[in-house]
Amino acid sequence: MAPELIVRHLGLAEYLPTLEAMRRLTAERDDTTPDEIWLLQHPRVFTQGQAGKAEHLLAPGDIPVVQVDRGGQVTYHGPGQLVGYLMLDLRRLGLGVRELVTTMELSLVELLAGYGIEAAPRADAPGVYVAGDKIASLGLRVSRGCSFHGLALNVDMDMSPFQRINPCGYAGLKMVQLKELVAPAPPLDEVAQRLERILRERLYPR
Repeated sequence: MAPELIVRHLGLAEYLPTLEAMRRLTAERDDTTPDEIWLLQHPRVFTQGQAGKAEHLLAPGDIPVVQVDRGGQVTYHGPGQLVGYLMLDLRRLGLGVRELVTTMELSLVELLAGYGIEAAPRADAPGVYVAGDKIASLGLRVSRGCSFHGLALNVDMDMSPFQRINPCGYAGLKMVQLKELVAPAPPLDEVAQRLERILRERLYPR
């Protein structure tokens, strides 16, 4: 019997090939295909969601901008940010989209609590926040009852590119990272392992 979940730790992976692989898995999967979660980092890139507005790209400069098929507005990915892509059969899991978003947010809250950080989601703006500053962003797409895209948690990265955009479409939104809240910053691999454990426990409770 196929495993119910495969988790892949992919290291630093180029954005476009990863996006195509994620789309291909989602398009080709059937009722017997295991779910997958990919945990990785990307080289510097801005991604603009389906509803993204050009005015939120203030000055992208030398950083590529990729139009993508997830929800949400523009965000930034770069080395030192933990990205998690969740390719899940929501019907098989008995989850609605809102329930998946809540599970992702609460998983990140639990992860941050493990580092002594009090974080919370916001009803009016998906993601996870610390004292009003955004530390993690979410963006999903669902096709034939299966999710792809996912979450991005700022761990230990160059934050300056966020100043070139209105993050997630919010002018003046301050972005924060784990490095600014915990000294020393935990290794990204450690954070990824902890997030994997939490997602497994919340999505596949025994």
